[in-house]
Amino acid sequence: MTKSAQFILPFLILMMSIVYAQTEKTDPLYKTIISKDSLFFSAGYNTCNIGKMESMLSDGFEFYHDKGGFEDKKKFIIDFKNGLCKSPETYQLKRVLVGKSTEIYPMYKEGKIYAAIQNGDHLFYEKVGDQAEKLVGEAKFTHLWILENAEWKLKNSLSFDHHPKQTTDSDTMFDNDQSMQSWLKENKIPTLGLGIIEGGKLQQVKVFGDTKQGIPASVNAYFNVASLTKPVTAMVALRLISLGKWKLDEPLDTFWTDPDIINDPRHQKLTTRIILSHQTGFPNWRWMNADKKLNFQFEPGTKYQYSGEGFEYLRKALEKKFGKSLDQLAKELIFQPFKMRNTNYIWDQNTDESRFVTGYNEKGDAYPIEKIKTANAADDLHTTIEDYGNFMISIMKGKNLKPEVFQEMIKKQVKVKEGKYFGLGLEIYDLGKGEYALSHGGADQGTRCIAIVLPNSGKGIVIFTNVDDGYKVYEKLVLHYLGDQGQKIIKIETK
Repeated sequence: MTKSAQFILPFLILMMSIVYAQTEKTDPLYKTIISKDSLFFSAGYNTCNIGKMESMLSDGFEFYHDKGGFEDKKKFIIDFKNGLCKSPETYQLKRVLVGKSTEIYPMYKEGKIYAAIQNGDHLFYEKVGDQAEKLVGEAKFTHLWILENAEWKLKNSLSFDHHPKQTTDSDTMFDNDQSMQSWLKENKIPTLGLGIIEGGKLQQVKVFGDTKQGIPASVNAYFNVASLTKPVTAMVALRLISLGKWKLDEPLDTFWTDPDIINDPRHQKLTTRIILSHQTGFPNWRWMNADKKLNFQFEPGTKYQYSGEGFEYLRKALEKKFGKSLDQLAKELIFQPFKMRNTNYIWDQNTDESRFVTGYNEKGDAYPIEKIKTANAADDLHTTIEDYGNFMISIMKGKNLKPEVFQEMIKKQVKVKEGKYFGLGLEIYDLGKGEYALSHGGADQGTRCIAIVLPNSGKGIVIFTNVDDGYKVYEKLVLHYLGDQGQKIIKIETK
């Protein structure tokens, strides 16, 4: 029997005999071993700090690799120095632990822990010269850590099941921050905000990248979310309807008529329902017309046509009726009740510019930050992932809405395409068998964003990006986090 076989057989038998003893992530042993793993790889292996690595290895260290064979401590260090670390300026290989794969098992002798087994998966990233870092491989590993003179040392390492892996495989990519950052670099996404909703709660809030070039973005970074403004405006109106202060089907000419259409009798048909479901007949924006004036392009209430002008029309009617600006109404009805402390329609004295994410075009040129002083009901809201994620949760739960108003909101008011409709302020995806999704997107210079919730399952996702083609990362994120329902949404969008 070879030396390797002599070691591996009893080692595997021992591992199988202690499966019941896996530690919890909150256990001090778990935290200790994870810390040691991080020191060995992040501070040693990944940076070619050979002294750091060697100091953490037991004198009797043994390394077993399914491609490279067996090495003792001396040979392992020599080969590492003359191989992977020979020219770190031209070639680098980085190992990243897949956190959720980690299992830690304590080893006892006379009632005391003397060693620990660590099982898990790890990813390998390759960087050649000035090229972007790429995910190139994946493998499983088993480590035996032992206490030597009250200090944890790595005694045995088995690295096996090595195989190529590409970033298009999202099984583990999105569960690892390093993988995410590499994937975003490959896709040239400067900044990504990500909110994951599960069980009707915002379970994850992450922001990758920079607010400005070279300045890391904080988790509460501000994003301009473009047309994700519209669901907020819609909720202002729906809250007022729930309070009995506004009517869904009352003609808006009671409060406001735009001068451009005052002589067109069709303005008398404009209601909050028609505006929130995009059936006004207006263009998206009047400046798109040759004469820059607002006009009807079809009879209101007869078909769907997306329009920011409609929401601005609603804003002016609301402000005339209540004698308050839209941002004041939103603070009272939405932002304060939902604790959206980092959301605003306008740029005011409380806006922290250092937290505001710069937008870019596809060439990497920065757009100037627009410091809006007057609320636009359809565009330019600035908010955080946490605020907007919780806002979407309140929407899918119908929070602070009367049941009949909530039912109107999720009712298919008008068909957009097969399987997709507009309700009141939100898109509705019919996923079959009573399942549906509520969604809205946003697109403007230097921002692409989307929010999706699944009311029946309590799942959802909020994605903010700061580049003109940021939409290219939507599909993989939606598929990964929303699973089969996400697949149905993608199918509806792409057919």
